Amino acid sequence: MTHGSRDDFRSLALQHLWPEVADQWIKLLRPGVRLEAAVGSDRVVGRLGGLPALPAASAWPVWEGHGPLSFVASVDCASLPADALDIALPEAGTLLFFYFDGQLDDGDALVLAEDRESWAGARVLHVPADEQAAEHEAPAGLTPYPAVPLTARVEMTATEPWHPSVRDAFAPGAPLGNRYDHPVCSQDFLDALWEFDEVVGHQIGGHAHSVQNPVEIEIAEAVLDCGASWADPRLSEEAGAWVLLAQFDSEDAADMMWGDAGALYWLIRPEDLAARRFDRAMFTWQCS
Repeated sequence: MTHGSRDDFRSLALQHLWPEVADQWIKLLRPGVRLEAAVGSDRVVGRLGGLPALPAASAWPVWEGHGPLSFVASVDCASLPADALDIALPEAGTLLFFYFDGQLDDGDALVLAEDRESWAGARVLHVPADEQAAEHEAPAGLTPYPAVPLTARVEMTATEPWHPSVRDAFAPGAPLGNRYDHPVCSQDFLDALWEFDEVVGHQIGGHAHSVQNPVEIEIAEAVLDCGASWADPRLSEEAGAWVLLAQFDSEDAADMMWGDAGALYWLIRPEDLAARRFDRAMFTWQCS
């Protein structure tokens, strides 16, 4: 929902919450790596757009029946301040993010979490550091996005009070994805959080900055694929089993516009991340 320093979050919380509630809320913050356009002597940790460096044996990702995916971003794991995060990122190698963005069919086919047939329209690849890789030309019909070098900084991230982790701390059993009777759901506190930081931005790890309802709930609904209501405890349990791997916002400098100024999200189960099973990452996108 928002990002900033722990001290800034503490100051904000103490303005709207009782001290003991503020302390409890602060413990739910998670560190994330914010990615921003690099300037001057900034250390470059990745980039939006451009062309990916793929091993010779790796084919450009394709959604069968639709065509090749567009290359969104690359992140150099060794350059990230991964030790500051609470997810088990690879210590080295490169993460590559691909998405079927509609260039080839004028947006006719959509990649949606709830549509299993479309899951192949978004992909994460990890290229190990010991594999030789070379820049790969884009397939015919795809125009690469302009390259924007990225730098990184670690910041704390907060999420919505109706996120399962926060709800379970303050109102166990309250309806999933809805406001409940507690000061963390007060309009004053919610307004203060949005005013504190309303930019989605690009990010690795931490709490996702969802444009709509928590993206974890969208992923849980898709994975269960059973029409579970939001009152079903299975949905809450499943939503709590996913963490943000990466999010990429719309970005003018890279000529990226996801829907109506929306964002792309990749989530993964911690055990799959630790085992480097990036093929099990799940994708969703949201826009206003």
